[in-house]
Amino acid sequence: MELNIKIYLADDEGEKFMGIGVLWLLEEIGKEGSLKKASEKLSLSYSKSYHMIKNAEEKLGMILLDRKKGGIERTGASLTPFALKFISLYRDFQGKVKELAKEPYEAFSMDLAALKEEFSDGKTV
Repeated sequence: MELNIKIYLADDEGEKFMGIGVLWLLEEIGKEGSLKKASEKLSLSYSKSYHMIKNAEEKLGMILLDRKKGGIERTGASLTPFALKFISLYRDFQGKVKELAKEPYEAFSMDLAALKEEFSDGKTV
């Protein structure tokens, strides 16, 4: 058994707007230079990806993508300087939260093992 923690940010109404999916999408946009290419690589529809980014931008109150429109030379998107630093900040935050959960999880695991032993009388599933 292992601990799997999903961390996300939500607005005041509880609507999720930032989690691992948006993080992966931002990172892929950074690699691909295109929302469309990043969407394809992550097997997301373009409209879903667009909505994810737009929603995060609205909730954060900051622009995450520099979008280029029209013509062969002006297609694609790049991450804003804010987005680049936000990705790093969010990754660091996730790591710290997961690290803090290790000790309580280890205590829970030991308590669970003791509880199972107490109630087992040799019967297992």
